[in-house]
Amino acid sequence: MLDRYNREITYLRISVTDKCNLRCTYCMPAEGIPLKKHKEIMRFEDIVKTAEAAAALGIKKIRLTGGEPLVRKGIVNLVAMLREVEGIEHLAMTTNGVFLDTLAVPLKKAGLDSVNISLDTLNPERYRKITRVGNLSKVLKGIEAAGKAGFEKIKINMVVMNDTTDEEIQELRKFCGDRGLILQMINHYELSKEKVNAYTYDRPPKCSVCNRIRLTADGFLKPCLHSNQEIPLDMENLQQSIKKAILDKPANGQVCTNRSMVEIGG
Repeated sequence: MLDRYNREITYLRISVTDKCNLRCTYCMPAEGIPLKKHKEIMRFEDIVKTAEAAAALGIKKIRLTGGEPLVRKGIVNLVAMLREVEGIEHLAMTTNGVFLDTLAVPLKKAGLDSVNISLDTLNPERYRKITRVGNLSKVLKGIEAAGKAGFEKIKINMVVMNDTTDEEIQELRKFCGDRGLILQMINHYELSKEKVNAYTYDRPPKCSVCNRIRLTADGFLKPCLHSNQEIPLDMENLQQSIKKAILDKPANGQVCTNRSMVEIGG
C-alpha cells in the first residue's frame, strides 16, 4: 500500500515487550521507565492477527523488537506463529544478543530468517558503561551461536556516539569482516530532538525512502518513529487501523516526546 507521498509501505516493526535486561544509556533513562502491566501487553494471538491484516495490505517484512524481544516468554512460539502468516516474506529480529547463546537454534528452527545484534564496542569496560549492567562475553557467545545456528547476513548494529572513537569503529569493522558479519552503523539520535538525516551512516533511513510503520507492545500503531502520533489498534477492524497509520505517515520525521526508545524498539 502506498502512503500519501507515494512510498510503498512493506515493513512492520513489532515491539513485543517494553522490558529489557540491559539499560543502555541512549535507550533508557537511568531511573528506568514505568513498565506496562501484563494485561496491557498484546497477546501473541492479537499480534498474529495484526500481522495477517498487515500482510493483506502489502506488508512483506516483519521485525520483532522490544525492549529486548528475547525476554518475552514464549518468543520462539510467536516466531513460529508469524512464520505461518501468508505474505510475510522475511521475518527478522533485533536483539542485544545476551540470550542468543541458548535461543539461536530454536529461533532458527521456528522460522526466523535473520538477526540484527546490538554491539557498540568491543571494549568490555566501555560496553558495561554503555549498557550499565551488560557483560560483553555473553553477547559474543550469542553472536557465535547465531552463526552456528545457520543465520546468514547477521548484522551488527553499532550506535555511533559523540565519544565513540575511530579505533572502536575499526575494531568492530575488522571483527565483522573476519566473521562474515555485516556492520551497520547507526547515527546516535534522540527522539525528543528533531530528526536529522545523516547520510554518512547506514541508519536511520532517509525519510524519503522510509517504508515502515511500527506497532508498540501495548497495541498502538506509530506511522513514524519521530512523531507523537499513535493510532490505537481496533481489533474489530485491523485493516482500517493499519490503513490510517500508513496514510497518516508524515513526509518527514520531527520529534517524539511521548515514549522512550525502549518502548518503541527503534
